[in-house]
Amino acid sequence: MTVIDTVQALVEPVCTAAGLELFDIELESGVLRITVDQEGGLPVGALTTVTRQISRLLDEDDPIPGRYTLEVSSPGLERKLRTPLHFQRAVGELVSIRSSNRAEGGPRRFQGTLVAADDDGITVEPDDGGEPVALRHDQVDKARTVFVWDAAPPKKNDKTRPPRKKAKQP
Repeated sequence: MTVIDTVQALVEPVCTAAGLELFDIELESGVLRITVDQEGGLPVGALTTVTRQISRLLDEDDPIPGRYTLEVSSPGLERKLRTPLHFQRAVGELVSIRSSNRAEGGPRRFQGTLVAADDDGITVEPDDGGEPVALRHDQVDKARTVFVWDAAPPKKNDKTRPPRKKAKQP
């Protein structure tokens, strides 16, 4: 059993009891990143509570040799996609991909809509209108969802912007 598997076995029941989903666990360069989520968004109070519980649990069981820093957070608007389940949940979303597909003539970096994902790989329709790109999971070096702002900020001379209130003179 790997360190990640051990941490997952310890942390998952805590997350479930708090009504949270354990989204991801990473151990990299002495930092243990535990990412939790909840449908509809994650309340800040829930994150604080679960962080304390996880910290206590890891101190008691001590599954990680040596020193490490614990980070517990939500996945945020732009989520890392690392596992087949992450990709399956992101179908229909805009994604940014860095692949090792160059040897097979495919693009190395591109952005597009994730149209399919399964345990073997993914299919992305690129933004540039090109042919859909199919990749095996082992060909994806890095992937994340891309958040798109719906509205552009108002321009400086935009007449639709509400007028500023002037300060009263004393």
